[in-house]
Order: sequence, then C-alpha cells, then structure tokens
Amino acid sequence: MKEFTPEYLENIKNIVATHDEEAARRELADMHPADIAELYQELDLEEAEYLFKLLDEETAADVVMELDEDDRRKLLSNMSAEDIAQQYIDHLDTDEAVDLIQGLDLEDEKRDEILSHIDDVEQAGDIIDLLKYDEDTAGGIMGKEMIVVNENWSMPECIKQMRMQAEDMDEIYYVYVVDNDDRLRGTLPLKKLITHPSISKIKHVMETDPVSVKTDTPIDEVALDFEKYDLVAMPVVDSIGRLVGRITVDDVMDEVRESNERDYQLASGLSSDVDAEDSIFAQVGARIKWLLIGIVSGICAANILGMFEAQLQAVTALTLFIPVICGTGGNVGVQASAIVVQSLANGSLEIKHFATHIGKELLIGLVNATIIAGIMLIYNIFFGPDMVAVTLSVSISLFIVVMFATVAGTIVPLTLEKIGINPAIATGTFIQVMNDIMGIVIYVNVAKCILSVLS
Repeated sequence: MKEFTPEYLENIKNIVATHDEEAARRELADMHPADIAELYQELDLEEAEYLFKLLDEETAADVVMELDEDDRRKLLSNMSAEDIAQQYIDHLDTDEAVDLIQGLDLEDEKRDEILSHIDDVEQAGDIIDLLKYDEDTAGGIMGKEMIVVNENWSMPECIKQMRMQAEDMDEIYYVYVVDNDDRLRGTLPLKKLITHPSISKIKHVMETDPVSVKTDTPIDEVALDFEKYDLVAMPVVDSIGRLVGRITVDDVMDEVRESNERDYQLASGLSSDVDAEDSIFAQVGARIKWLLIGIVSGICAANILGMFEAQLQAVTALTLFIPVICGTGGNVGVQASAIVVQSLANGSLEIKHFATHIGKELLIGLVNATIIAGIMLIYNIFFGPDMVAVTLSVSISLFIVVMFATVAGTIVPLTLEKIGINPAIATGTFIQVMNDIMGIVIYVNVAKCILSVLS
C-alpha cells in the first residue's frame, strides 16, 4: 500500500505543473490501480486528468473502477461516448462495465451511443442483457465471463474448449458444467482434469448440485449464501435453471459495503447517500428532513406538556426527570431495533419467528425495566425530592417506558421488513422521536394519576 506523504504529494504536483511526462510515468509505473485511484483523490481534477491520460488503457480502466462514483463521474463527464466505450468499457469485465454505465447516470440516448461503440459485439450484447436486471439482485451484479463445458464432452474436448475460453479471462474460479439445453448440471474440479485425463465424458467426474442463485435473488441473500458456503464465486441461473452468469466474492463485498453505508446513514437520520466531499447543499438536503421531523416531535412534546402545565407548576420537581424519561426510552428503543435490524441483515432472524422474538424481548424488557425503575426508586428515596408522588411517578413511568420502547423497537423494524421498507430507518431518528413523544405522554399521565390518588 502506497503512503502519500505531504512531501510525495508536493513532488507529484510539481511534476504535473511542469508537464514532466517521463517522471509522471515513472511514478505511476509500479503503482496498483487502487493506489492510483487514492492518489487522484488527493489531487485537483485537472491534475488527475493529466495523470490519467498517461496510463495505458487497461490500467486506466482498472483505476476508473477503483474510484467512487462521484469522482468517476467527474473524470468521465467531458469524454465522448466513443472514448468511454473504447478506452474503458472494452477493457472491463461485463459486470464492471455495467457498474460503470449505471454509475454515470446517463440519458438513454447517451447510454445507447456508448454501447454502439463497443468493438466486441458479443460483449455489448452481454452488457445490454445485464442492464435489464435490477441493481439490487443477483442478475444486477453478475458477470458473463466464465468457463462453461458440456457434460457430454470428452476430457480432451473439454480441455481444448477451456483453453479457448480462458484466453480472455483474468481469473478462473470454477468450471461450470451444463447440459445440451444450457441448464446448470455441476462443476468440474480442476483436480479431475489431471487425475482423470482419459475419462469418457465430463458428467462421470463432475460434482453435482452446485450452490447457485436465481437472477432475481436479492443481494443480501446472495451475500448470506457466500458466507454460509465459503464460496469465492457462485453461478447464476434463470427461472428454468439455465446458466446465465456468475458472481464473484469481490462483487458481493462491494455491494455489502455500500448497503452497510446506506443503512448506517439511514440509521443516523440521513435521507440519501452523502459523504464529506459532497456539496453543502447536498449535505443539507440529506440531513434537514429528519431534523425537521425532530422539530415537529419537539413541538408535539411541548404541547403535551402544556396540557399538564397546572400539575407541573404545582409539582415542579416532576420536570427535572423529563430528560431521564425521554433519554432512557430512546436508548432502549434504539438498542432493541438495532439488534433486530442486524439479525434481519445476517439472516439469524426470520419473520416467521416473530412471536418467539417478541416474547424474548418482553422478558429482556421486563428485567431491564425492573432494574432501571428500582435504581431510580432508591435514588429518589435517598437523594431525590422529598415527595412520594415524584418518587413513584418517575419509577413507574420508567418501568412502563422501558417496556414500551423495547416492544416498539422490536415490532417497528420487523413490520417495516414485512411491508418491504428498509428497517434500518427504524434504528435512528424514527425510534428516538416516537419514544420521546410516548415517554412524555406516559410520564405526565402516570404523574397525573398518582397526584390525584395521593391528593
């Protein structure tokens, strides 16, 4: 991994400023595409474009795919459709080419123009096929580059065909075996090619029943299969079992990382994908929606407190514990929902086990509520206001609030998952806002009842 010290970056900038092509090529010669992409992020756009033009086309294509989508879009925005096709897409695997085209957010006309300039007609056709699939499915991230043999081929014929197919491939993970109708039948371990050189047909030595996914399988399910079966690649089949592509583990990890980033931002109250490099307006737009919801919830809470102004004025000590009630409810709710969201993501919790999980959370909430309410009761007896009404109101309210927050934090994300909404939005502002309002409602009503009884 290359370390870009201030001195090194200053040297690079001087090389670019003086247009010293020989020195620039020398610096870039031994760098990994990922390191070059990282270097570009430290430079101005004009400096990055200058260095980019010095790369050979294959390296340039690899570097482009290492850039994030915003930087990639800036770098290629002024290029013609023909240059994008011939300088980059021609040197990429089909799945990477699809990622590049989709990430540029092109008009249909510009996208078609790029596809028309791809030299390899078969590659262009494969890309067109892949663009039809949803980005969040197995079909949307699969590639077409793979070694495929027929189960009825002899070993010599198989080896001959494998050599021909492997010429244009960078990596070979598995050899897939299909029947005469292109349906996936198994995989051929490379060891069998060596140990069974004279076998009559491939189907006698292939491994049957390979793990596969359908084109419409969601990415999160694909990722779970990769983890479960420790795979480096997985075949993708259509609805009738025909082999149509393959997914590699690096494709899945990229998608999982992006999904985790989106979920983290949703949980943090961001309505869209942003990072530190985005403009002020983009970041404000992503943040302000949930902040406004928070303001609305605050106004609602203030109005609720206003309805009980007389009781609060009569016993001002009650107001001292409002932050404790709201804060505890919010924390409990976020904890409960975060566990549910994480369990849904890694497949350890299924909707069909809804009742079992709710029962377990109720027991957990009961224990937590008892402990928290008990601690506050002891605190108020020895150190709190010398008022029985306040002591009882705070402890009873905390018990109810913790139970409510536990149940809400469990039910809300499960419900969102059931109706097809990303449950990650439940772990942040949404749960916090709901528990703040309900916490105050519970607290003031409990206090009102106890005050009326004791008076």
